[in-house]
Amino acid sequence: MVCEIGLILVIQNKELGSPICCSSRLSLAIWAFFGFFLLYALRVNLSVALVDMVEANASLPKNTTSACPAHSSAPVVPRNTTGKKYAWDADTQGWILGSFFYGYIITQIPGGYLARRIGGKLLLGFGILGTAVFTLFTPLAADLGVGFLIAVRAFEGLGEGVTFPAMHAMWSLWSPPLERSKLLSISYAGAQLGTVVSLPLSGLICFYMDWVYVFYIFGALGVLWFLFWMLLVSDTPETHKRISHAEKEYILSTLTDQLSSQKSVPWKAMLTSLPLWAIVVAHFSYNWTFYTLLTLLPTYMKEILRFDVQENGFLSALPYFGCWVCIILSGQFADHLREKQNMSTVCVRKTFTLIGMIGPAVFLIAAGFIGCDYKLAVAFVTISTTLGGFSTSGYSINHLDIAPSYAGILLGITNSFATIPGMVGPLVAKSLTHSNTVGEWQIVFYIAATINLFGAVFFALFSSGEVQDWALDGYHLHRN
Repeated sequence: MVCEIGLILVIQNKELGSPICCSSRLSLAIWAFFGFFLLYALRVNLSVALVDMVEANASLPKNTTSACPAHSSAPVVPRNTTGKKYAWDADTQGWILGSFFYGYIITQIPGGYLARRIGGKLLLGFGILGTAVFTLFTPLAADLGVGFLIAVRAFEGLGEGVTFPAMHAMWSLWSPPLERSKLLSISYAGAQLGTVVSLPLSGLICFYMDWVYVFYIFGALGVLWFLFWMLLVSDTPETHKRISHAEKEYILSTLTDQLSSQKSVPWKAMLTSLPLWAIVVAHFSYNWTFYTLLTLLPTYMKEILRFDVQENGFLSALPYFGCWVCIILSGQFADHLREKQNMSTVCVRKTFTLIGMIGPAVFLIAAGFIGCDYKLAVAFVTISTTLGGFSTSGYSINHLDIAPSYAGILLGITNSFATIPGMVGPLVAKSLTHSNTVGEWQIVFYIAATINLFGAVFFALFSSGEVQDWALDGYHLHRN
């Protein structure tokens, strides 16, 4: 008991000696926040722009007898009609929306491996820069043909594929264990806010200007962020030029017993680890719902709930605003529970994952039953996505709990599987919604909810909160 009290006092003293406010690790979290903000803005802007890029008669449903009535008696006509239109049917749109993930899946594991070898700063920076540059070429690619547009989106995916593994690798060297939830939730919450801002802003740009500027504006911002990232961020606390001595010592001391100095990667032990596969299943399941809504929610808002282009962007963003708030607050709460020793790490991860996956499944099914009740449909989809924010402090950062030294590689593995829903989900949804009826969209929601429930239960049964033996130096020494 005395030892436990002493340990708590030591931890508190270290925290007092290096507060998170105005620290270099918080600065890293903030710059990462802006990076992921732009990353998701670059990813989702096509979902809104595509509505304005396609000829009206190209995507009209063949049978709309069971569709919802018009939201207003006088539909709003966009002021700008100079943007070029393309005759892409529903299947073609599905391939365009899914093409990003064909590039994204390729660089996940290589990204995690390279981040461990060369550091995450360059990998993350050039990943976002590459995505921004290809975004700038999107209007030209669309003009050249569907094949060129699909290729450009796939190249964007190649750039983005390294970003999350690279960031995980950086946090393995920067985040004290008891600050992981709050630091990672701040940095990754940028993805949600990027969605929140880019969806309505893209709608406004399409409405008042031209859909091509959606890609030009966000692409230019991505290039600008890259310059600041390269100037102000360092791979490790040891190489940071402006970090205080107290903060550096604090970070290094908290990670002493958690990191491995071995150069080799224990691939066999890693790939046969059940806690890793628990994260894989949870990540895959959560992303099925997330990517389906991310890519198709603007279409659902327009074709089923009948909101105009300007309303569409704002209402499509509501769910992700809720998710952003939830990620920030739940990250703080998760670390509070662990610091006060009210709950173990594994208990926190399981609890937050269950809330973040079962909650969305329940409200997604409810949204399907509501049908044409506009207000309740938007409310339920918003609540569903908001509750998903709990997962960030659940399975999403569990890689750092079980193997900090290999967190980037682990995220590359789990994100490879979790990218499959991005490739398959939009195609499945588009194939099921040719007539754009409420009943068809109910099936899409039911499938997503079922997959979510399975992932939550699997993670609750087989996940862990402890550093695995194969991720420590002792394992390597024993094996040798």
